[in-house]
Amino acid sequence: MKYIEGGVCAAKGYKAAGISCGIRKKGKKDLALIVSECRAATAGVYTQNLVKGAPITVTQKNLADGYARAIICNSGNANTCNNNGIEIAEGMCALVEKKLGIPAADVAVASTGVIGQKLSLEPIADGMAELVSSLGNNSDDAATAIMTTDTVKKEVAVEFELGGKTVKMGGIAKGSGMIHPNMATMLVFVTTDAAISPKMLQKALKWVITDTFNMISVDRDTSTNDTMLVMANAMAQNSEIISEGEDFEAFKAALFEVSSMLCRCIAKDGEGASKLLECTVSGAKTKDDARKIAKSVICSPLLKCAMFGSDANWGRVLCAIGYAGAQLDVNKVDVAFRSNAGEIAVCKNGGGLDFSEEKAKEILLEDKIEILISLGDGSESATAFGCDLTYDYVKINGDYRS
Repeated sequence: MKYIEGGVCAAKGYKAAGISCGIRKKGKKDLALIVSECRAATAGVYTQNLVKGAPITVTQKNLADGYARAIICNSGNANTCNNNGIEIAEGMCALVEKKLGIPAADVAVASTGVIGQKLSLEPIADGMAELVSSLGNNSDDAATAIMTTDTVKKEVAVEFELGGKTVKMGGIAKGSGMIHPNMATMLVFVTTDAAISPKMLQKALKWVITDTFNMISVDRDTSTNDTMLVMANAMAQNSEIISEGEDFEAFKAALFEVSSMLCRCIAKDGEGASKLLECTVSGAKTKDDARKIAKSVICSPLLKCAMFGSDANWGRVLCAIGYAGAQLDVNKVDVAFRSNAGEIAVCKNGGGLDFSEEKAKEILLEDKIEILISLGDGSESATAFGCDLTYDYVKINGDYRS
């Protein structure tokens, strides 16, 4: 497997576009479109928040047969908690049908932005001609158009082998705030030219998100519009994956790689964040225990603040471990911090170690920090992704609507 350029346009048969249609202020791109040359097996996972955006309802209906040809997405307005939300979401799909001849039932729709604010179909309709005419190798534009408070676009692509055929897979994502495990708050769109049945694609996606997007948190808020969609149009002409086996494992590995890289991009770009945090728990009795502890640590506001201040306050790690709800012997717990500046052990068998505060500060001043926890109880491990908590997070969310 190797990294390549192209994002959602890296695989055969995909085009993308992103334009400004006037939903967002100051001429920022706010409308994206991804189109496959042919119908593609399509799988999706969505927010577990009981309050769901209207686009999710429409997308789930349109993907009931496991296939789609296009994804249309706007930013700047979540189209959530609106009386006419379904009508608007269906209207967006209908606009794709009108301009491209793709049946509305083969269109997935997504929205992101302010909740509870009316969304008009008019600016989207007015922008459709430009959007369609812009379709091409424009993954960058699509990635930019789905951003809200994101400061950088999030895009990745890989190339790998399936049954002797070269297969490509690429994705774009948005997510900066309102991010928390169980389909962290975000939008993610992945395309591939692999041939795989809808059933196996959905199975692969559900497996992958357990240790990627369900292990990311910025602020413990689960959004209303979380959506991850994966399209597979079979244009690589590999033998269709219809059951488990070597090819299915290779496909899952590629999807995991794309997803984990996008996770890191989202966590690092957390609202106001200055550092990417990765917490890896090893030596757990069960995978579930490892996940619980990694999530608990990455979600701790006090730990996030300590990381912002480059303070090796390892007691906050132990505190978060203790309330995670996992089975462990605290007298076996080891903790270390690692970055490009080195690694330092701070806790051994549940007790503090003598360590250099100066060296610890040097390590924690880097923009990527690894929190390494060994439980000494088993062989299972897990990693969670997050960021530090800075003054700017409050500033951003204090005037988000303005």
